[in-house]
Amino acid sequence: MVRIDQRSLTELRSVRLTVDFVDYAEGSILIEAGKTRVLCTASVEEKVPPFLEGKGLGWVTAEYSMLPRATHTRNSREREGRVSGRTQEIQRLIGRSLRAVVDRQALGPRTITLDCDVIQADGGTRTASITGAYVALHRACSQLVKRGLCPAHPVKTAVAAISVGIVGGEIMLDLCYQEDSRADVDFNVVMTAEHEFIEVQGTGEGGTFNRASMDALTTLAEQGIDQLLEIQKRSI
Repeated sequence: MVRIDQRSLTELRSVRLTVDFVDYAEGSILIEAGKTRVLCTASVEEKVPPFLEGKGLGWVTAEYSMLPRATHTRNSREREGRVSGRTQEIQRLIGRSLRAVVDRQALGPRTITLDCDVIQADGGTRTASITGAYVALHRACSQLVKRGLCPAHPVKTAVAAISVGIVGGEIMLDLCYQEDSRADVDFNVVMTAEHEFIEVQGTGEGGTFNRASMDALTTLAEQGIDQLLEIQKRSI
């Protein structure tokens, strides 16, 4: 099968990371994966949510949004109290993925918020957000260490995410929107540098999948994540 952008079935889209994309955030990066572009910023605040007060632990959380013209037609801007279920699910996924790789005791009683704003969407916005937000988080934590605010670097290991799917009977890596929209099976996989899973979201969109297909999909995702981890290293 010839893919829309002429890639092989097991090939990532071109990935570009631009660090310090904005001036004021403690960590920021623009991640471009094919035509998908996400601005990820890390903001450090010297406070924690009420449920963590007095415990000496830090907190890492995330917010996700799409600009109105991130897609082919304008979508209404989401506002506080009117956030869609999809947006809530994605930002919780990003937050879980990043908390999994942070030593919250080493972080200390402060909060790091990762804002992931989709400038342009062409599939894989949640996985690009996780991959980019990790770099922003790491760079922000490096600043805390440099300023003597953390005794050790709070980030324990790297994390990246990628989509895989079955389209027209073929297993593919890193689906663009046109592929994702007609996928029979769609997986989003989040994994650490130690090849440990943080989350696997697998759905039979237009069909079912068996154990062999699931193993093949996660194996391909692992290969793609290894490539992303190498790209991340050059930006932290």
